[in-house]
Amino acid sequence: MKRFVVAALGGTLAGILATTQIAGPLIAQEADRNASVYEQLDLFGDIFERIRAQYVEEVEESELIEAAINGMLTSLDPHSSYLAPQDAAQMRLQTRGEFGGLGIEVTQEEGFVKVVSPIDGTPASEAGIEAGDFITHVDGDSVLGLTLDEAVELMRGPVGSEIIITVAREGETEPFDVSIIRDTIKLTAVRARTEGETLVMRVTTFNDQTYPNLKEGIEKEIEAAGGIDNVNGLVLDLRNNPGGLLNQAILVSDAFLEKGEIVSTRGRDVADGERFNAAPGDLIDGKPLVVLINGGSASASEIVAGALKDHRRAIVVGTKSFGKGSVQTVMPLRGDGAMRLTTARYYTPSGRSIQALGVSPDIVVEQPRRDLNAEEEADDRPSRTEADLRGSLGNDSLTEDEIRQIEEDRAAAEAAAELREEDYQLAYAIDILKGLSALVPNN
Repeated sequence: MKRFVVAALGGTLAGILATTQIAGPLIAQEADRNASVYEQLDLFGDIFERIRAQYVEEVEESELIEAAINGMLTSLDPHSSYLAPQDAAQMRLQTRGEFGGLGIEVTQEEGFVKVVSPIDGTPASEAGIEAGDFITHVDGDSVLGLTLDEAVELMRGPVGSEIIITVAREGETEPFDVSIIRDTIKLTAVRARTEGETLVMRVTTFNDQTYPNLKEGIEKEIEAAGGIDNVNGLVLDLRNNPGGLLNQAILVSDAFLEKGEIVSTRGRDVADGERFNAAPGDLIDGKPLVVLINGGSASASEIVAGALKDHRRAIVVGTKSFGKGSVQTVMPLRGDGAMRLTTARYYTPSGRSIQALGVSPDIVVEQPRRDLNAEEEADDRPSRTEADLRGSLGNDSLTEDEIRQIEEDRAAAEAAAELREEDYQLAYAIDILKGLSALVPNN
């Protein structure tokens, strides 16, 4: 027994010595790292003082500090930034759905400002700005070398004033100028309508009003159709939707899911990860669903498309989405400013991160680009049918109701053809739902 106790004590002593030998270098490394950080902060202070005292022109100390803070944040990724008090107030207005500007969501790529998407019904959209456009100049001034916030500041101005932006677009040989009149941007989060027997929900942004507007729009359209039995499905149009609030993306996904994970977020600390699950209830009672996406569908839009695709609740149609799979947290700072910091990545229910990859559609459908310079060669001559021939036989095998139904079907087909000319991707989505309802008439 005595030998056991001695051995045990010896083991304890050896353990203490080993711990001391390992911990010593670690403590020294931490001390060296802290010393290095303080030296760098001292260097920052020296540079700040020299700029303030010796720069060729007098500078505002507060502007220097803000620029240093913003530089630190923007060096991390394109979505982290410092928000001065006026910018923080503007962002709060945007989440409520009304603000002044052009109506475009932008990011930065290769030193230029890249349009993520124009927002429906805004000056930028009306002027023909497209997702993927690069803005190279604003009122003749190059944006190359500017931070994203500085470039955005150039585009701001009084409501009613004109701005000339120079755009480089894929497929165009030369950049071209676009004139836009600034306006107050009032976002309609959801536009609801019915095409034939198909509900179409156009979701333009994810702000505080998105889910309430979606729910209200679906209920009104179903009521107008005479009940859910008269609806063959729903098209959720997320094209050129730049995203917005995470909680609204979760609510919109949950609107069509009965159970299962919607999205998960994972940050630097594993313990900070979150999972969001669907609750029972489907606003369209399991009717078929098609989601439309394109290169302008980003962030919250991709959460919705990814969740509905992974659960096989929807067929995703269009082109690959933007690929923004990171979560930004807005943290209030002293002086009414704020810091927007990337704090996590989000993952679809299958565990996939879509960062820089995007959501791939189940069916790739490009939106044909109209050639505005091409002359339309429409043949306006009316086509002749058997019924137009003199003395042609009549059709006495059909009742008046059957003839009326044929005429209604023909009118619906003609309306679908017109929609195909106006919006090919949407018409394609509606055709999918028509096909599904034909296969399963009682669905």
